[in-house]
Amino acid sequence: MFGLFKKKPKEKQTPKLLDLNSNPINEGDIVTSLRYDLGDCKVVLEELVFFYESIETGERVSYVRMVDAITENQKVILKKN
Repeated sequence: MFGLFKKKPKEKQTPKLLDLNSNPINEGDIVTSLRYDLGDCKVVLEELVFFYESIETGERVSYVRMVDAITENQKVILKKN
């Protein structure tokens, strides 16, 4: 009514990613891709969008293409350091 209930614009945030075993995935992590024959990949963040960059070939795939339809987790497995 008097500007008391105006919605504040939300700041865009990076998505929360989980691997198939529900382990959190962060920028810089090394994962094993289960799609697109990428092999081992490094997780790269660019303009609030995650990419999987293949260590072997350099090919990049967006995190959106790696979503598992059943669990909604990523089709990757986090490699333990």
